[in-house]
Amino acid sequence: MIVKTQEELQKLEEIGQICGRVLKATVEHAKVGMTTKELDEFAGGLLEEYGAKSAPISEYDFPGYTCISINEEVAHGIPGKRVIKDGDIVNVDVSAVKDGFYSDTGISFIAGENDDPLKQKVIDVTEMAFEEALKKIKPGAKVSQIGRAVFNTARQNGLTVIKNLTGHGVGKSLHDQPQHIMNYYDPTDRTILKEGMVIAVEPFVSSKATIVTDGKDDWAFETKDGSYVAQKEHTIMVTSEGPKLLTKVED
Repeated sequence: MIVKTQEELQKLEEIGQICGRVLKATVEHAKVGMTTKELDEFAGGLLEEYGAKSAPISEYDFPGYTCISINEEVAHGIPGKRVIKDGDIVNVDVSAVKDGFYSDTGISFIAGENDDPLKQKVIDVTEMAFEEALKKIKPGAKVSQIGRAVFNTARQNGLTVIKNLTGHGVGKSLHDQPQHIMNYYDPTDRTILKEGMVIAVEPFVSSKATIVTDGKDDWAFETKDGSYVAQKEHTIMVTSEGPKLLTKVED
């Protein structure tokens, strides 16, 4: 969507901050030995306290308030009996709706003790790729430059990107225009960023994989080769003063 009124901006800022706070608190609450269902119920309780509804449930009847993915699960993991263990790469993705406005944010982190430096590298390079993508977000720029920045950052650090998971527009629906914001350079994508446009930017960086496939259930996407994958996502409004991160919560 493109923000046209102050009221729209205020509502987007409200739901953005709700999603950001819920994500931050959920990551802090996560502990080794906890099930993903227990973690999801914690997040669901917070959403209710804030007067927001889970977007995956509202939009797609997803079996969880949030998506929680572990290790080989890269996205859309269903919260359940799986126990979080030391060294697991955990991804929590929070999207919600309030007063007809949506926001979407997520992050990957390592639970407990980690003895594999490659896992931390994937997390760190994902953060770097996100920061490089931010530099390309301004009115008049091509959406494709976001993907170029993500891809180049991964490649320069000896890593890959997941090509069949993308960012997207967000605002009055969970998946708005533009439908796809690739994590690699697509020369056929001539979409231009406009003042007030709201997008969810989410690099997926991997130790080796370039695609994910359907997983063990109807929802999860997984790697088949055991590659590590990390994601970072914020809902962002394009402005002439620079990208405005609606889901970023100040410490």
